[in-house]
Amino acid sequence: MYILHALPDSAGLVVDCLLREMSVPFRLHLIDRASSERDDAPYRALHPEGKVPVLETPDGPIFETGAILLWLGERHPGFCPSPGSHDRAAFLKWFVYTNNALHTTLMELFYPERHAGSPEALPAFLATAAGRMSGQLALLETMVASHPDWCAPGRPTILGYYLSMLLRWILSFEESHPANRSGDSFPALLALARSLETRPAALAAAEAEELGPTIFSAPTY
Repeated sequence: MYILHALPDSAGLVVDCLLREMSVPFRLHLIDRASSERDDAPYRALHPEGKVPVLETPDGPIFETGAILLWLGERHPGFCPSPGSHDRAAFLKWFVYTNNALHTTLMELFYPERHAGSPEALPAFLATAAGRMSGQLALLETMVASHPDWCAPGRPTILGYYLSMLLRWILSFEESHPANRSGDSFPALLALARSLETRPAALAAAEAEELGPTIFSAPTY
């Protein structure tokens, strides 16, 4: 059995959805944000920096969202192109781009005080990061609109779910935030998210984390 350690409504959501899609036995351990559990020795043995998510597996604990998803995709075939397949290279470049570029930019937008350097620099930092996010979304929108098999609406894949979760984050920005965007700005990504959030696995994850039924396309809090 896998054990998924996550905070509610965090990057663990995409792992939660995919474990349910894969129909593998797992236990979801949701950590109280107000607790000190992630600073305690047992958790630091799983993740030395005390971050989430962490997936306990027969091969040992895995952290970093991208690493967990790729490991699951290779261990449970059907959710991404297999190593050696003709479309593996195209999938990998966009998966790593999503992980390294868009996910990283969104973390900067959610926690700008960690990166801006000073309070005075926050407005300029946010504006720059929001502009970078828009460029990244434009590239990913074009990719999804081309309908590759490994990121097609209605098909549960590790990249499709990853992008849908990140879309949830983007649509959560308040109207006054520089990164606030409407889903209509990226219709292909929005269609992908809508197709996945109605799947039983996504609905079960939403119920477990108390996130509401439209977790990707119209997040509620």
